[in-house]
Amino acid sequence: MTEQMRLNLFTMNAVEHVSVGSWRLPGDQSYRYYDREYWTDVARTAERGGFDAVFFADVRGIYDVYGDSRDPAIENAVQTPSNDPAYVVPAMADATDNLGFAITKSTSYNHPYQLAREFSTLDHVTDGRVAFNVVTSYLESAAANLGYDDRMDHDERYDRADEFMDVCYALWEDSWSDDAVVRDRDAGVYTDPGEVTAVDHDGEYFDVPGPHSAEPSPQRTPVIYQAGSSDRGREFAAANAEAVFVSQPSADAVRDYIADLRERAGDHGRDPDSLAFFPGIVPIVGETEAVAQAKYDAYTDHIDTEGVLALLSGFVDVDLSELDPDQRLEHIETEAIQGVVNAFTANDDRDWTVQEVAEFAGLGTTSPVVVGTPEQVADEFAYWFEDVGVDGFNVKEVARPDSLEDFVDLVVPELRERGLLRESYTGGTLRETTFGRRRLPDDHPGRR
Repeated sequence: MTEQMRLNLFTMNAVEHVSVGSWRLPGDQSYRYYDREYWTDVARTAERGGFDAVFFADVRGIYDVYGDSRDPAIENAVQTPSNDPAYVVPAMADATDNLGFAITKSTSYNHPYQLAREFSTLDHVTDGRVAFNVVTSYLESAAANLGYDDRMDHDERYDRADEFMDVCYALWEDSWSDDAVVRDRDAGVYTDPGEVTAVDHDGEYFDVPGPHSAEPSPQRTPVIYQAGSSDRGREFAAANAEAVFVSQPSADAVRDYIADLRERAGDHGRDPDSLAFFPGIVPIVGETEAVAQAKYDAYTDHIDTEGVLALLSGFVDVDLSELDPDQRLEHIETEAIQGVVNAFTANDDRDWTVQEVAEFAGLGTTSPVVVGTPEQVADEFAYWFEDVGVDGFNVKEVARPDSLEDFVDLVVPELRERGLLRESYTGGTLRETTFGRRRLPDDHPGRR
């Protein structure tokens, strides 16, 4: 565990992310998701709060499982409309000096040669402040729109992801030496051809001769984020992730998950302590308990339960419209996001009905909601950091940008007063900010 907690703002370049219905709140500015100035203001606020990064979720396709229709998702702005987050990052980087940016990209619907070039470019233009959140994609509609007859099954998506990352690591880490670019004007040599090598990858899913088309960027490999919850997903995270997004239903489940991932990382030849763990959390803070409770009540009053069920139906690949609202949600093996299923079915403390899930998940889906004064919210953050053993948090919004501004203005000073959060940045790249190093560690598979 790090000496001070790390913070990411978990958001999406869309009207709605995971607090469905909040766009209807008076004064909410979610509709400005396409506005460059909205995002540069968010970046400045996050940096003022000492955040490591803005973590952009993203999704391909539209949620059309609920009621076998895309209409509920479109009508209720359930992660639709949305834009590609990568294109607002350069503007946000230009508006800040230290803040990082984690961008979600799918290994199922991209090609590693092209993606490696895109991330190298972003790493250059941000001075080494980008991360790659690796996902395998779960929506059937995404497969259809991208020309596939069917979505790959769960484990095959991870098989493809394993090879995808092998190709990317070879391009980022091995293709160009540190001394390749010489810029010798007298000799007329910009790059020494002997220091640039092909990767010659010939695999099951990809044939990539190489070499990489971009020279080494400040981090070479972007920081690797991942959120694996199924057994296969955990193996992938243990082999690849530097930062892990944790979605578990209780403190004990989070402790067990961390212990399991660290053990698996050791089995992959990695230092188990090199992984950092970030659960999601939804802080709702006010100057007094009454103010915080009033905000919470207003937020819950605006939850759109149909929109929540449309979102969750896509998450778990089950049409929740076909279930009685009072029916207990049973555990299922799903081809979609197993962690969301586990959050409501692997919890020994209670049984969840469909209606209860819809009401609870309206603010941040599976993450805990913390309501209170700055001191009370800081107490909860300190508990998870000091007692549960997480390294930081993916802070989820409800009202935009009010939730972020409330947290930075009210909770951040309290965390800093307790010595739990940095007063200033010391690193240059995102990896230096979060882990104190510029490159992947030597024991990471990408370096080996």
